[in-house]
Amino acid sequence: MRLGYTAAAVREAEAPLLAAGRGEALMRTAAAGLASVCRRLLSERGQIPGSRVVMLVGAGNNGGDALYTGANLADRGAHVTAVDVFGKQHPAGSAAFISAGGRTEAFSPETAAVIAAQLRRADLVIDGVLGTGAKPGLPDDLSALIRDWQGSAASSQLVVAVDVPTGVDASTGACGPTHIRATHTVTFGADKAGLLLPGGADAAGEVTMVDIGLDMSPHVPAVHVPDDAALATLWPRPQAGDHKYSRGVLGLVAGSARFPGAGVLTASAAVATGVGMLRLLAPAEVTETVLQTYPEVVTDAGRVQAWAIGPGAPNRLTMQHAITAAESQQLPLVIDAGGLSLLTRPLETSCILTPHAGELAELLARFGTGAPNRCEVEAEPVTHAVRAAQVLEAIVLLKGNRTIIARPDGTVVAPEPGPATLATAGTGDVLTGILGALLATTAGTDVDLADLAGLAVLMHARAGAHATHASHLPAVLEADVLAVLDQI
Repeated sequence: MRLGYTAAAVREAEAPLLAAGRGEALMRTAAAGLASVCRRLLSERGQIPGSRVVMLVGAGNNGGDALYTGANLADRGAHVTAVDVFGKQHPAGSAAFISAGGRTEAFSPETAAVIAAQLRRADLVIDGVLGTGAKPGLPDDLSALIRDWQGSAASSQLVVAVDVPTGVDASTGACGPTHIRATHTVTFGADKAGLLLPGGADAAGEVTMVDIGLDMSPHVPAVHVPDDAALATLWPRPQAGDHKYSRGVLGLVAGSARFPGAGVLTASAAVATGVGMLRLLAPAEVTETVLQTYPEVVTDAGRVQAWAIGPGAPNRLTMQHAITAAESQQLPLVIDAGGLSLLTRPLETSCILTPHAGELAELLARFGTGAPNRCEVEAEPVTHAVRAAQVLEAIVLLKGNRTIIARPDGTVVAPEPGPATLATAGTGDVLTGILGALLATTAGTDVDLADLAGLAVLMHARAGAHATHASHLPAVLEADVLAVLDQI
């Protein structure tokens, strides 16, 4: 499991080492790790001697890390140019770089076109402009240079960011209108939360963390990225003494005459995930289709251990009855799609909400916490998901190309994304079915609901990857995903 920390937490962890006069040693250790990654990448493409390396160098410690790395590469025969972005460089790093034979050029509006051309021709670009303390938003001339360079650079060009890509918020992953898109990011001391979250994760590329001796144990991680091993501990495997009730009974309100398929997909996903019994409360158009494939599904009301409501615009009164039952019996529930429109207050039971960006914007507006539009939610998903979790006192699973799960305490679970082939109608319905089944099978335990939601997302992603591999097509149907779900 990867843990991501805010920039403030990392600075606090660095403070005692800096106070002890170890700042230069930390930089040397960081630069050695960065240089090791750069040498490996260049070697994989050919050889280090004669390779063209261009570094964008800022005035702070990130620039110093880059300069020491440039000196290391120059010592090994690379042709290294440092572009002085702000007219000031780390003194010791600059001296080491010049001593190793590196060449420095000053950036200005007059030299921008020449530097952009050098960047495009480079075998490796090192981004050492801004670090963890910077916020999105760059000077106009620097923004123009980045657009000129990356707008026409080869997609295969190696770009290594130092600690965090320039223009990316290290804590939230929010990206400015112009930011550097790296193929690799080498970060120091601890993974920065923004490198693991939407926006920042895409800009960072492959992330390597270099240990520089920070003690992060006193600090609470802002982001958890669960892996298969961590989530396997949450998987409710059947035991020898189990029966259908101990395996969990899910009450599902999904589907309508207008959208029967949503109910079918949600119900099918719940069964495939391994719920002990599914009680499906839906119109005949839905239940008849489901029973043809899953005759074990029960279609009348009765005892349940968890609820899932909302996919496919089901009957509002039936959904409201389910919410009332969940609150009165203290049963966990997942609310998706049409069910979200029923929320007028925080619910008095454990709840997972699964909006997409547009639905989250509507929820925030309804609860009087500003009125962001869909684009604003997509630009800063973590900020808005956490705000919704706090206002609604619920776990918020914000669906997107990188789904995130926010807790009311402000921490976030960020599962690895599934394949792009999952961007199809019905994806959210299947996810709700998986999540509802997991809620039922773990009901009565002390499982963390955000972690459980992370398991549901990862299961869905793995099933999508299996289905994509099997189909060899640029897209898959959710029916294909269901076909392999029980194999995960």
